[in-house]
Amino acid sequence: MMKNKYLNFLGTALLICLSSELVYSGDPDLPMVKVSDVNMASEEIPHGLSVEFIRKPENTPLMDSRPEFSWLLPKKMAFQVGYQILVATSKEALEANQGDIWDSGWVRSSQSTNVSLKGQPLPEARHFFWKVRCYGQQGKVSAWSQPQMFRTGIYSDKITTSNIAQIEHIKPVEHRKNADGSYFLDFGKAAFATFNLHYQPKQKEILTVRVGEKLDGVQIDRQPGGTIRYQEVQVEVSPGRENYPISLLPDKRNTNHLALAMPDSFPVILPFRYAEVEGMTSHLDPTKQEQVAYFNYFDSNTSSFSSSDTVLNRVWDLCKYSMKATTFAGYYVDGDRERIPYEADSYLNQLSHYAVDNEYAIARKTIEYFFVSKPTWPTEWQLHVAMMMYQDYMYTGNTELIEKYYERLKSKTLMALEVEDGFISIESENHNNELMSQLGFSDSTQRLKDIVDWPPPSKNFGGFNKPQQGEQDGYVFKRINTVVNGFYYHNMIIMAKFARILQKPDEALDFDLRAARVKKSINEQLYDQKKGYYVDGVGTDHASLHANMILLAFDVVPESRMASVVAFVKSRGMACSVYASQYLMEALYKAGEGDYALSLMAATHDRSWYNMIKIGSTMTLEAWDMKYKVNADWNHAWGATPGNIIARGMWGINPIEPGFEIVKIKPQMGTLSKNALKFPTIRGAIIAEYDRKMKYDEYRITIPSNMVGVFDVEHFSNKEITLNGALVNPQFSSVRLLPGVNKIMVESRAVK
Repeated sequence: MMKNKYLNFLGTALLICLSSELVYSGDPDLPMVKVSDVNMASEEIPHGLSVEFIRKPENTPLMDSRPEFSWLLPKKMAFQVGYQILVATSKEALEANQGDIWDSGWVRSSQSTNVSLKGQPLPEARHFFWKVRCYGQQGKVSAWSQPQMFRTGIYSDKITTSNIAQIEHIKPVEHRKNADGSYFLDFGKAAFATFNLHYQPKQKEILTVRVGEKLDGVQIDRQPGGTIRYQEVQVEVSPGRENYPISLLPDKRNTNHLALAMPDSFPVILPFRYAEVEGMTSHLDPTKQEQVAYFNYFDSNTSSFSSSDTVLNRVWDLCKYSMKATTFAGYYVDGDRERIPYEADSYLNQLSHYAVDNEYAIARKTIEYFFVSKPTWPTEWQLHVAMMMYQDYMYTGNTELIEKYYERLKSKTLMALEVEDGFISIESENHNNELMSQLGFSDSTQRLKDIVDWPPPSKNFGGFNKPQQGEQDGYVFKRINTVVNGFYYHNMIIMAKFARILQKPDEALDFDLRAARVKKSINEQLYDQKKGYYVDGVGTDHASLHANMILLAFDVVPESRMASVVAFVKSRGMACSVYASQYLMEALYKAGEGDYALSLMAATHDRSWYNMIKIGSTMTLEAWDMKYKVNADWNHAWGATPGNIIARGMWGINPIEPGFEIVKIKPQMGTLSKNALKFPTIRGAIIAEYDRKMKYDEYRITIPSNMVGVFDVEHFSNKEITLNGALVNPQFSSVRLLPGVNKIMVESRAVK
């Protein structure tokens, strides 16, 4: 396991084997110790076990014959210095401490996540049991964890295990009987669901059932516009039967050959919040009616957020629920209109999903999908695949996807499209059938197209006979495209890291050189020295929000140009779509513009997240408002940027070692006076609380076991800072946080 300077303070700890009275550590520098001298801490055991990052692996077949094991440390154990894992064919063998499949023995390691099975690979279609015990400093050994059962499936060329689906039977939160005897039902939130009618008729009847996402006054909007969902069905009922699962009609577009197929066990599902039932002659009990909602595995208890800004609180709740509701397909899809995985949509989904639940299977499955199934046509979308793989690596610490797809990933970085000066361009002669086949397109005659943002301006977009202004801020598309090359630079940085992980130093150097070359060319050829901002491409003097925020977000802008570029970005407001807002917010927090970023997240105008709530949606929209995309839908998780930015930007919580071994925290609270965040990680939740007091700003940050925090204080220059009551040396740029509660006080006024 990688060692680093942040963990040096752990010191030497005793490695103990409990197989005899006198036990040997396995380390020649450590003494033998009597078992009776060891503090067993029997009341404290490892918990939160998972296999293949699946928290309930007994319910789903694992697709890896050498699965990875993870656990959380006993609550009173700050750091682990060793572990022992037993894997057995039966619970009885495990209870007898017999690892007939694998006994790791005592392993001297701090690794508590992503521990791969050693020995023989597991056979297919079998059940197994495992448990773990760990030890910390001063020879403190835990008792064994509770056993966890898991099972293997039939292996394929894919290595990612699917998590289980969850079905919730949701009752109405509000209902009313109308004057005509019909009933209106509000289930509180839209969900991808079907409807269960509970009714005992006295005679044969045909009832009308309507479901929909949007209201028109006090009834369901029957012509909601765009691709907002509505459906009406006729249901035949008869005496002697009470339960009627409604058979909704499939949509032609999201069930065609391009769409992701739903599991055979699923009925036709549709996103809806409201239902209406009419035509009854007998009594209907509205409290018995059900929205039968389908989700992928999601634990709502792993995250929370509240603050002094009520608008921001509602926005975060909207984003969190959007992540839960749009998991229904088991992959990240764009929404109900198409149900297609798109690379950029998936990356944004991944970021916010990771911020509200420590659930990694969907992202990993979707990454594999892009290698074995259907890629999509936008140039920049291809460049999001490496970004997905990098986030997966940093959040889980797992390298299997990198190892398996590294060579094929090179194509998706579009290195083949390099032209002069290190730039890439879709006008390269290498943009040909061979490249498209390498990218995975079944029709190699297709070609990529630069997109910058979505949707484009159009006089009649999608055949809706309505014009739309587009979300590209007047972007001028040239042969050398600034936004595309910003993404390309970021991909080269990622690929250099991947090459080093795989111990390919020559290739790492090549990626480093490509990154340096394109960064140099961007700064030399695409920056307007007189106006202080970046233009859209070589051969135009037009500058857009997009060109500048992308370069800020990806660390292309040198310090000497930051002020003028940031000023230009702020002058453009929210001149981008909900998709590109991800990079706008990242750019602002990287530039230290937390006040302005917060004002955008908590805004209430029609280009804001609150507007989505105001118009009646309970999931994020595909666009800021229907007038900005005429065929937009109301169930598009790529609009959930605050779901991850509140944690990653406002609190500045980001892993700086894979698997959250070390986390950096760099808060920018803006005008908030209070807020509290629970942020899930593979090692447990980080609890972060902020309170602005009269003379001090107080931060209380609880770091989970086996993690080190690095709290950035560089932007608190000229202020007095204490950690747990001890004064912090002002020359330090960061403060180390240990597991447990860390209380940081930052003086509100400058020190004279």
